[in-house]
Amino acid sequence: MRTVKEVSKITGVSVRTLHHYDAIGLLKPTKVTEAGYRMYDDTALSRLQNILLFRELQFPLKEIKVILDSPDFDTSKAIAQQIGLLELQYKHIGELITFAREIQNKGVITMNFDVFNKNEIEKYKAEVKAKWGNTKAYQEYKQKDVARNEGSYSKIANELMAMFSELGELKHLAPNDDEVQKKISALQKFITDNYYVCTKEILSGLGEMYVCDERFKKNIDKTGGNGTAEFVSQAISVYCSH
Repeated sequence: MRTVKEVSKITGVSVRTLHHYDAIGLLKPTKVTEAGYRMYDDTALSRLQNILLFRELQFPLKEIKVILDSPDFDTSKAIAQQIGLLELQYKHIGELITFAREIQNKGVITMNFDVFNKNEIEKYKAEVKAKWGNTKAYQEYKQKDVARNEGSYSKIANELMAMFSELGELKHLAPNDDEVQKKISALQKFITDNYYVCTKEILSGLGEMYVCDERFKKNIDKTGGNGTAEFVSQAISVYCSH
């Protein structure tokens, strides 16, 4: 067992921050002594390591708590995802350094902004959130799933894919077109009625997953035609920004 001051010393996390983590339920001490001292065991320190890794990856504390408290959270799989994200950030920083040195050596500003694009990182983060986050939504889904029989489940899945097919037929329109946006609103309602309460935050995460998860992308494009997944993702982004 280590005191809060000892944990602060070995991790570099301030005592005040550790107190805050306790207050919001992100990292509870293993026990509190009669004198009021917070004590942490190795399990708590392991959780703190995960918290710090997700913080390095710029995940908000609220999302980290949801991820770590997920009933399906698997430390080994999470570490693999964290490594993947860190590698993407390492690659991104390397490209920024090369870009800055090029400007320095040439003495001119190169009008190229591609190097600042972090879409690949954001899509990977969206996949992590979709996998471990939204615990409440996951529980709602499981409850509704129990109530379904195999026949109704297939019917619902087919209806969902039919909605993607209809969206695919609108690819000639702009993602912010009223007709497209009405379809996205209907998609949100359908997910809420049949799976879990689909807030704009959850819908936004789904929109990212539709393009970053090859399984989703393949199925959606198969149903609505090539480019449907990307189109739906863009339309969802517009819808959720309003």
